Amino acid sequence: MTYIGRFAPSPSGPLHFGSLIAALGSYFQARSQQGVWRVRIEDLDPPREMVGASDWILRALDAYQLHWDGDVVYQSQRHALYQAQIDTWLAEGNAYYCQCSRKQIKEMGGFYNGHCRNLGHTDGAIRLKMATPITEFTDVRYGTMHIPLALAQEDFIIKRRDGLFAYNLAVVLDDIDQGITQVVRGADLIEPTGRQISLYRMLARAPVSYLHLPLAMDARGGKLSKQNHATAIDIKQPKTTLLEAMRFLGFTLPSEIESAEIEHILHWGCQNWQLFQLPNQLAMTVRFSNEAL
Repeated sequence: MTYIGRFAPSPSGPLHFGSLIAALGSYFQARSQQGVWRVRIEDLDPPREMVGASDWILRALDAYQLHWDGDVVYQSQRHALYQAQIDTWLAEGNAYYCQCSRKQIKEMGGFYNGHCRNLGHTDGAIRLKMATPITEFTDVRYGTMHIPLALAQEDFIIKRRDGLFAYNLAVVLDDIDQGITQVVRGADLIEPTGRQISLYRMLARAPVSYLHLPLAMDARGGKLSKQNHATAIDIKQPKTTLLEAMRFLGFTLPSEIESAEIEHILHWGCQNWQLFQLPNQLAMTVRFSNEAL
């Protein structure tokens, strides 16, 4: 079976070093297996998106010569797919409307306790009845990952009360539709993985396999992220940042590779990529050799 991987950034800002790690890891994993590498823009949440970020992300991938296969998919153009599945679950009694506030859920102990399951509401957020809770799964590099039981058992939201579709629902339906065989992404998404595997089971589909990459942390111990105002990667002179990211992913770079052109660097990376090279820890502090990074 052909390997099909993907990189799926959200357009809440330009790519930073942490998101470059996810892009590179998924790219090397796909290309090392002569597989397909797709790009999907996960523009599900307009209030959090930055104008022009989607185009900037694609320009950045081009600058780093991370060329994808096929057309770019935008989640904002796939609402009908998500709504059709929700309508099916509502009709089957596998989903329901919930009117509980965040304050109420906090009073429940922080996890929703199914309060609205049988109340027959006709509006509010839509939750999926959790019939197949996932408390652990196997990461292809790091082995068994555990999910807290209370989180695994929670009836989680698949459509918000403001009408926006939930990430967990959209990502699984898109991965199925695009034929994704393995998901490679940051370790900050380990906990949602349990919910996503449960969705595969609800849909009677075999789940993909998962590889989670170490998170890049700043000197204060915070995750490099758009929410933490991480600096955008340099797309005018990308080579230095590319080499830093490859070292973060565990590559030992020969001097002739460090002095090579980006196309050759990436080709070498695809040929030499091995899962065992990834660091043992799932979070590492980044100390850049160039402040511009």
